[in-house]
Amino acid sequence: MTSYTPDPRILELGDAFYDAVEPADFPQCTPRFLNRRSAERVGLGELSDEQWAAHFCRFEPLADNLQQPLALRYHGHQFRVYNPDIGDGRGFTFAQLRDDRGRLLDFGTKGSGLTPYSRTADGRLTLKGGVREALATEMLEALGVNTSKTFALFETGEELVRGDEPSPTRSSVLTRVSHGHIRIGSFQRLAFYGEVENINALVRYCLSNLYGEQPGEDANENALRLFDLVSGATARLAASYLAAGFVHGVLNSDNINVTGESFDYGPWRFTPEWDPGFTAAYFDHYGLYSFGRQPEAIQWDLAQFAGSLSLVTDAPPLSEGLARWSDRFEDELVSALLKRLGVQPGERAADRELAASLLRALQSREATIDRLFFDWRGGRDPGAERYPSEHFRALAAQLQGRGSAPSHPYWSDAEPCSMHIDEVEEIWSAIAERDDWKPFETKVAAIHRMGEAHSDQRSGA
Repeated sequence: MTSYTPDPRILELGDAFYDAVEPADFPQCTPRFLNRRSAERVGLGELSDEQWAAHFCRFEPLADNLQQPLALRYHGHQFRVYNPDIGDGRGFTFAQLRDDRGRLLDFGTKGSGLTPYSRTADGRLTLKGGVREALATEMLEALGVNTSKTFALFETGEELVRGDEPSPTRSSVLTRVSHGHIRIGSFQRLAFYGEVENINALVRYCLSNLYGEQPGEDANENALRLFDLVSGATARLAASYLAAGFVHGVLNSDNINVTGESFDYGPWRFTPEWDPGFTAAYFDHYGLYSFGRQPEAIQWDLAQFAGSLSLVTDAPPLSEGLARWSDRFEDELVSALLKRLGVQPGERAADRELAASLLRALQSREATIDRLFFDWRGGRDPGAERYPSEHFRALAAQLQGRGSAPSHPYWSDAEPCSMHIDEVEEIWSAIAERDDWKPFETKVAAIHRMGEAHSDQRSGA
């Protein structure tokens, strides 16, 4: 059994990076989602129901951990407009600890109350927003995307007024477990104020605690090394979004974690078909963060990271690294597509040809994304009767000898597990209208089963 290993390393940075805050005092703490699988991995598997509420709704400190929550300071480009007035406005870092792999993890919150960065907002989270984030993280984890995990969701008994859903609406507080909450925007804030020494300190923190590398004495080399690591991680992130058919919705630079871990889910959606113009956020009027433009958006955010690091290292190597990002992304996309298809990688040229055939099949929109990957999993050919077009016959030819039929029972189901907007709304309607949580629980169980099928080595994954 994994032991609880507190390790509040963020205190090494000092109070120039955060503000101590107080959590909200909620009128009730009703558990709606408790991630007991994640709890086992961080040594908290034996928490009682009362302890879950005490630590993840009332935010009483965990033993030997942060004694007061910390609202992190950062800036960021929001839809490419720089905003120096943001930071943790309805969340904070509650604790840090090691998981069963020795990684440093943060407990971060959403909807936990007012902070110095709340501006005119109330610091709260709607229950619908919490349910949506739990569904997003569970689905993305099952599909192999590097994502934060929803650790706990409590309904908190307040009535909230929101302009984008019927009000008053129910309230919640969410705790996520994430491999760090340092964002590109964290570096942008330090660059904005010209805080060179603090940039170097944050670089060292990220290398040591988030990437497990020992920083050197040369600040210039440290910054270049971190940029290279973040470049690779964000290329994998962009590729994994496309392979999952996922649209984050708000890829602002304050929403890009330097570990490349996806987090902070608002207006997300999964696109049913391979539609580059599919947009998740109703306020994304120009499709800046549409499905097909997500790699461009993430690379643009990476450029802002390079600009921030240029205060502490030479600009030409940063520019060269940024120019290589597209090639890294293409390699990662090939890898992500083959992984979801359940086909083992082979020679680079053959893999790229296979990925190209798969993309042409997806772009034909003759099948939904989920259906295509489900039917063709492990390189199996559903047959010309079902997939007669030249795109799929070419894909079948490319797959010959490349995989093995999956054996997990999930792959014999009539339909693949999916998470489209109509399903999400049906789940929420049951909660909102009848306080019926069964559809939510059933969907989470189905997602877990799909995740097991994807990770089952017998399936060729």
